[in-house]
Amino acid sequence: MKTLILAFLFILNPADSIYQFKLKDIDGKSLNLSQFKGKKILIVNVASECGYTKQYETLQELSQKYKKQLVVIGVPANNFGGQEPGSNAEIKSFCSKNYNVTFPLTSKVSVKGGDIDPLFKWLTEQKNADFSGEIKWNFEKFLIDENGKLIRRFRSKVKPLDDELVKSL
Repeated sequence: MKTLILAFLFILNPADSIYQFKLKDIDGKSLNLSQFKGKKILIVNVASECGYTKQYETLQELSQKYKKQLVVIGVPANNFGGQEPGSNAEIKSFCSKNYNVTFPLTSKVSVKGGDIDPLFKWLTEQKNADFSGEIKWNFEKFLIDENGKLIRRFRSKVKPLDDELVKSL
């Protein structure tokens, strides 16, 4: 019911930037995306048991290398093959122990389907030079500009340090 009410509110007052969204971080605290105004944001739907899971390593490297201009946010989701079955605490521990992740992680959400998180509904509906529509798999990436607008989308196979992504920063 809460999701239905939020969806109805967005229909009446659609978001014009990412800064209107709030998520819960991996510890359950509020994560207001407006705190990142003036920086690019790379939002990635992540999963701990995926063939692309090793991208956590290069996401961390990207986050550190471009920390003055970019914020990487990992958003765990269990929508594809049940590849993120863990609790938020288990996900946080896995990322810390295996990949030394220090970039923000959110609480697990749904990134597609009837229970899609409002942020991902907005992201997948945005028109851009690449493509729009439903997320196809884990580790899809959404690059947001300094004004909160989607500028690029990258499918899972594009690695975080690939030229295609880095030149967009």
